[in-house]
Amino acid sequence: MRLRIRFTKHGKVRFLGHRDLARIWERTLRRAELDVAYSEGFSPRPKLSFGLALSTGYESEGEYLDLDLAPSAPPPHLAALPGRLSALLPEGIDTTAVCEVSRSEPSLQQAVTSCSWLIDVVDTTVAEATDAVDRALAAPHLMHTRERKGKEVTDDLRPYLLDLTIIGPTPTGARLSAELGTQPRTLRPAELLAALDPPLSEGLVRRTHQWTTHDGARRELLPVDATSAQHDGERAS
Repeated sequence: MRLRIRFTKHGKVRFLGHRDLARIWERTLRRAELDVAYSEGFSPRPKLSFGLALSTGYESEGEYLDLDLAPSAPPPHLAALPGRLSALLPEGIDTTAVCEVSRSEPSLQQAVTSCSWLIDVVDTTVAEATDAVDRALAAPHLMHTRERKGKEVTDDLRPYLLDLTIIGPTPTGARLSAELGTQPRTLRPAELLAALDPPLSEGLVRRTHQWTTHDGARRELLPVDATSAQHDGERAS
């Protein structure tokens, strides 16, 4: 049985790296007494796979984790699982939905085709940010040079910029809403802001959705009938 879990990453836990997050989930699943399947070999590891990596410092309302249960494990009570897991997780990480998925489903890394973001930019005005956004949307190309494995690589980011709008002002600048493509490469908010004219400075960034494409239509990684729950705030630690 394979379970797909959606969870948040808010507040101070946004500074946790991927390995720390993986260790937290391994510990939480043990404490929840879920019988997770393990890999074979000299160093067996729990069969967990995460979605697209989230940059350290970014928040998220839509992180995903797939886990395989051992063949002999009894089916868990899915309706109770979100609250049960959230109570064992650190402040800022809440399980918001759980469902069973087929083992034949593509991996999370393969399935995600775009992500939605809320991006705060600082030290700018809404008018200045609007000009930069309008120029980017009107441009046929959006060239950006980055360093990769010690070499400079220049990419055209425009095909990955699926949507970009101004939400409104913030106390220190403006808030943008963006949908950025992830195939065949992932466009990150920091790269987008650096490629704008003029470049904008990043403030708080939050991923709100990870999308996949099915029969030409965009949809979430969990079905609409996935078991979901709001955490009541009480935690075991």
